[in-house]
Amino acid sequence: MTATNIFVNIPTSDLERSKAFYEALGYTINPLFTDENAACVVLDENVFFMVLTREYLATFTDKEIIDPAKQAGAMVALSCESREGVDAILERGLNAGGSEPREAQDYGFMYSRDLEDPDGNNLSYLYMAPAAAEKGPEAYMTEQGADASASA
Repeated sequence: MTATNIFVNIPTSDLERSKAFYEALGYTINPLFTDENAACVVLDENVFFMVLTREYLATFTDKEIIDPAKQAGAMVALSCESREGVDAILERGLNAGGSEPREAQDYGFMYSRDLEDPDGNNLSYLYMAPAAAEKGPEAYMTEQGADASASA
């Protein structure tokens, strides 16, 4: 069985602030699945963030809802088409109230930057050289004349 859509559920303490943040990143809100408890953020035709108030998210589980500003529950990695694309979305996120919890990571074959939304949910934006994705990082770095493990 193959999954056709991905829905990532994340908590927020301020739904309106979260909607504005994700729209500033360039994503859209699907009004058909958005109300006072949740917003459906459309990343693309098959990937969605369901940003839920902490209280509403708690109705879907018996587990404690973490505070993403203090605990890591999940790290979502999203690919970009270029290094410049990574930098551009980070700048939009920082200007919209997000924060960058650590410096950019450049492994030669892959470039990534982490962005935390205003609640602390972690998004990692990355660009990977297409040849590295196809051949694997070690083969790609060998072709480039570098050792992939030395860059990590």
